[in-house]
Amino acid sequence: MTTRAMITTHPNPTGDLDVDKLAEAIDAALACAQTCTACADACLAEEMVAELRNCIRTDLDCADICATTAAVLSRLTGSNLAVVKAQLEACRIACATCAEDCESHAEMHEHCRICAEACRRCEQACADLLTVIG
Repeated sequence: MTTRAMITTHPNPTGDLDVDKLAEAIDAALACAQTCTACADACLAEEMVAELRNCIRTDLDCADICATTAAVLSRLTGSNLAVVKAQLEACRIACATCAEDCESHAEMHEHCRICAEACRRCEQACADLLTVIG
């Protein structure tokens, strides 16, 4: 709700861009960044931390990329569409990679299951926004 309100009250119009898709992508990226950070931390607390090394890395990479994506999408003044598209594609790929990794541990670690779901939501939100951007 707050994200959509900030977009619609911004003095720089979004043109033909679907405000709901933009807000969904920002919100999904922020949620995914938090979830991936928490999942990496939970992985570090597991007894089998060595086996989760790659998962921790993909969690942290995904968290950073999602946070950056949310920031880039939140800037409506003078945005460069090519950069926005590249950032969305990078986020979509990072989320897909992290989701796959976390899904492989989901039966053993609930935090990985939750993280994979957040990653899939963000991956879809980025793909949806890319579709409307063209």
